[in-house]
Amino acid sequence: MCHLDDKAAVDNLRRIRGVDDKHHLTLLCRDLSELATYAQVDNQQYRRLKAATPGAYTFILQATKEVPRRLSHPSRKTIGLRVPNHRVLQALLALHSAPLLATTLIEPGQSEPLNDAAEISQRYRGRIAAVIDAGACPRQPTSVIDLSGSEPVIIREGRGSLSLLGL
Repeated sequence: MCHLDDKAAVDNLRRIRGVDDKHHLTLLCRDLSELATYAQVDNQQYRRLKAATPGAYTFILQATKEVPRRLSHPSRKTIGLRVPNHRVLQALLALHSAPLLATTLIEPGQSEPLNDAAEISQRYRGRIAAVIDAGACPRQPTSVIDLSGSEPVIIREGRGSLSLLGL
């Protein structure tokens, strides 16, 4: 996780994950009003977001001009956004008074995310600034829904219930 304006840290996130600039990183926001600063949200999208946030969902939406160009998808101009329901993440977001950029820590060639702080600290010693141990994270990642087009598209079915969104 890093500040969205820290280019070196963003590049490091991409290196660790083994992804290029076409892979959406996730902008973690405190609430829907902060999310709306970084994404274009129409009434129908807002209703879905309101029903599912905070929660285990990541939404792909059209980025606003507030999103640095290097963070949005290069051709689609979209960004992944999430309002987490995790007390430690919410505390970090409040402390920074700004969104933070994150990604699920799935190593190249693996299908399961890493979720143990001690293991992450050991594997990435010297490559990351810190590890916060807030207990084990769920193994199943968030549900990812692309709301950037005329119809919602399920990118990844995860912890977030799709029925809550009417999908």
